[in-house]
Amino acid sequence: LFLGVGKTTLIQKVTQALKSSGIPIDGFYTEEVREGGRRTGFDVVTLSGKRGPLSRVSSDSSASRREYRVGQYVVDLVSFEQLVLPMLRNVNHGSDAEKRICVIDEIGKMELFSQAFIQAVRQTLAGPGTIVLGTIPIPKGKPLDLVEEIRSRKDVKVFNVS
Repeated sequence: LFLGVGKTTLIQKVTQALKSSGIPIDGFYTEEVREGGRRTGFDVVTLSGKRGPLSRVSSDSSASRREYRVGQYVVDLVSFEQLVLPMLRNVNHGSDAEKRICVIDEIGKMELFSQAFIQAVRQTLAGPGTIVLGTIPIPKGKPLDLVEEIRSRKDVKVFNVS
């Protein structure tokens, strides 16, 4: 899916509707961070209200230490994993009796630097009691393995948002 088409807005509206109908729901979405009208990065926001940086525009072009970069953004893997992994583990350890919804916005290049996240997403998708409401990017350039794996699953329904 392309930037700026309203994926996150759609996810937030659906989440609100599900929450107000009393369905157990957890997860996260990514939100643009803007300063003075320009985008400076993305934050991860959990449905329980925690927030932390996912990425920020890099101030220097030299990748000094081991940096995870997507274009001009440097990904804060530690912050991302600290917010998202406990939430996903929690979803995965619920009882199978109750249907739960897990929001994962998004499964994209930045998030896929985390091997632990990839593992947790696979586990969540395999869990019998959990319905995942997620966003994945439209393939352009080199395909992302996990994204293509999800796209081709028999139990996944893909909607294109435009």
